[in-house]
Amino acid sequence: MSAPNILILMVDQLNGTLFPDGPADWLHAPNLKKLAERSTRFANAYTASPLCAPGRASFMSGQLPSRTGVYDNAAEFRSDIPTYAHHLRRAGYYTCLSGKMHFVGPDQMHGFEDRLTTDIYPADFGWTPDYRKPGERIDWWYHNMGSVTGAGVAETSNQMEYDDEVAYNATAKLYELSRGLDDRPWALTVSFTHPHDPYVARKKYWDLYEDCEHLLPEVPAMAYEDHDPHAQRIFDANDWRSFDISEEDIKRSRRAYFANISYLDDKIGEILNVLETTRQEAVILFVSDHGDMLGERGLWFKMSFYDGSSRVPLMISAPDLPAGLIETPVSTLDVTPTLGALAGVGMAEIEPWTDGQNLVPLATGTERTEPVAVEYA
Repeated sequence: MSAPNILILMVDQLNGTLFPDGPADWLHAPNLKKLAERSTRFANAYTASPLCAPGRASFMSGQLPSRTGVYDNAAEFRSDIPTYAHHLRRAGYYTCLSGKMHFVGPDQMHGFEDRLTTDIYPADFGWTPDYRKPGERIDWWYHNMGSVTGAGVAETSNQMEYDDEVAYNATAKLYELSRGLDDRPWALTVSFTHPHDPYVARKKYWDLYEDCEHLLPEVPAMAYEDHDPHAQRIFDANDWRSFDISEEDIKRSRRAYFANISYLDDKIGEILNVLETTRQEAVILFVSDHGDMLGERGLWFKMSFYDGSSRVPLMISAPDLPAGLIETPVSTLDVTPTLGALAGVGMAEIEPWTDGQNLVPLATGTERTEPVAVEYA
């Protein structure tokens, strides 16, 4: 058996509590539900860091932020840190990225042979905060609650245009790969920026949630003084005192967020349809970089270690992995060694570089603690 093709589908800021066993029943996500039916589903997957650049650097490298040195959204991801793209490329794979990965610094490839789009965020160090002023709020960097008060319907936005382009380039690449002009196995990473705020969605998806029963948080907002110091810092960073958040604002924000999950489901459906119609087979991994608090406890966005922000969906569809639910806690750090195992890469070559664990034994019930590779003839 030859090494399998690999398709990695990544989304941005998707709350993992909405994926208790694949997408929640009430979400309009038929393509992700279909994928879930044939996937190993990890109910308790957690990001290495609930912030874009640190979480993504750890996802790609399998290393904790304390090792990568990527501690905020303006910290450089160094070129001397190997990623799953490096490991797979060294093993003979063609590696390609369509979409966001929030690389900061001069290296915008990090092991990918091709990159089909620009990033959506700046690659320079313009978002670097002044750590000598820990209480300072940076208007041009930090979120504010305007994403909540401004929620609603929009037919286009910078993010929609970006994700439309990401899907277009990914499907075009899959058609190209189907021609067989390159006999190497491929690893294509498709990384969207939704459902990250701003909480605006196209009307066709907005209308799906008109009667949704989940438009209010399970845990209502708390008084500022009742929050822990870290949560208070997040509130201050979000400039909460400048906004009066109504119940209607909350409902509209959550509705748009759910609508954008359905938007992503359509985009992922387009990609999976090309894979099917061109008769290409691939290991498929679906994951997010971190979650979104969505108003739980009055918190929004990320940077919190509560489940809404730190827990992410993780599903893997592979021939050697049984479909089913795994409730053992796992991490996005585990993606790199798991991809290596599924690709037949010698784990002894990956293990020194990762803080993660290969999830193949957990998924197959062998429960071995040492790294194991799937061997291909």
